Amino acid sequence: MKKIFAILAILSLSFITAGATEQDTVDRCASIIRDFRQMRERAIPRDVLRRSKGLAILTVIKAGFIFSGKGGQGVVVARTGHGWSGPSFIATGGAGWGLQAGAQVTDFVIVLNNNDAVRAFSRGGNVTIGADVSAAAGPVGRTAEAAVAPTAEVYTYSKSRGLFAGVSLEGAVIGTQRDSNFRYYGRPVRADEILKGWVAPPPGAARLRRALGH
Repeated sequence: MKKIFAILAILSLSFITAGATEQDTVDRCASIIRDFRQMRERAIPRDVLRRSKGLAILTVIKAGFIFSGKGGQGVVVARTGHGWSGPSFIATGGAGWGLQAGAQVTDFVIVLNNNDAVRAFSRGGNVTIGADVSAAAGPVGRTAEAAVAPTAEVYTYSKSRGLFAGVSLEGAVIGTQRDSNFRYYGRPVRADEILKGWVAPPPGAARLRRALGH
């Protein structure tokens, strides 16, 4: 019975995200970055963004009634010698069990603080937050002390709306979406080729790259 409920949870989440195209995902990620930049008390410090080697941006939907499931889509980008790379598509998902009801949509920005974190997302497989890369909640606020060296390979930031609370990416498995990369770039491309800047960003990525700035 538990397995059936878990399957139903994941299926319900897949219906929510099924209509989104790759361009929709890129445009949504651009909006997320703009939102995080415009927040006041909870803004990502500019120094953190300037020092970053890359960013993973995704929206995670969690829903449940007795059983629960979560699914998310987004992109990862990296700094190259010619500015920001094109987007490489990522996704996460899972199922759980517990006395809970409701739904939550959470936008995440994961700041990749060093080249090892970028390489973890470049392998084209799965990245487990907290295992493959050390993670910590990032400093917030425009006046936050951000001049010190990062304390983890990635900083995580989230913005939620809905009924669940305390959503965290600790332990989440984020996987490269090869099929999405194929559709968006029109040919087979590897995640490392995209994040190293070896593949020219499609015109549709311009909005996201503008939102990322320098």
